[in-house]
Amino acid sequence: MAGQRKRRRLLVGSGVLLIVAGVALLGYVGWQLYGTTWVSKREQHKIVEATRDVWEGGGRSADQRALADGVVALVRIPRLGEEYVVPAHRGTDDATLARGFGIFDDAAPPGGKGNFTLAGHRITHGEPLRRLPELDAGDEIVVETADTTYTYVLDTDGDALTVDFNAGWVTTSDPVEPGTDRPMSERIGSTRLITLVTCAELFHTDDRLVAFGHLVSKEPK
Repeated sequence: MAGQRKRRRLLVGSGVLLIVAGVALLGYVGWQLYGTTWVSKREQHKIVEATRDVWEGGGRSADQRALADGVVALVRIPRLGEEYVVPAHRGTDDATLARGFGIFDDAAPPGGKGNFTLAGHRITHGEPLRRLPELDAGDEIVVETADTTYTYVLDTDGDALTVDFNAGWVTTSDPVEPGTDRPMSERIGSTRLITLVTCAELFHTDDRLVAFGHLVSKEPK
């Protein structure tokens, strides 16, 4: 009898531990999928508002200047809604991507000759490129800096190209797809390019979705 009671206690204890572990795992997954996005979107909204104030000469508080510090551009994609505005910073580490778009280290500046390359999460941490597959060639990407607004248009659909995560050619200054001998500048007739890079799937994947575009106009602010 004593042995049976001991075994029952062990089974009950194991069951409780499994339940606790399951709840903890669900909580972690829920936080990653929804919590990080909620937090990141709030932070990105604050960064956008502070940056606009600073650029317009009205942001004078230390908090506003700190939030705007390092912002290279504010990126709008009209197809994704009037309220879609995402700050872009140099770098593609986790902390930077949690704050919006990350600009690859060797990217051209906004509007500059070369390839203005942006990375963004497809899911979690604000997920700015969750809806990239919905974009079509011809959709606009508006890149606003402190003194100029640049308008790019996509030359490829958002779901047209999937590459391996280490396909570095997509972020070069003039991408040349393997198996072809025509650089992107020749294919689209422009040397001022933009490239969007994100995960190919909503969950874990080693593949990346890539969309290319080019500059069509710039307007001083």
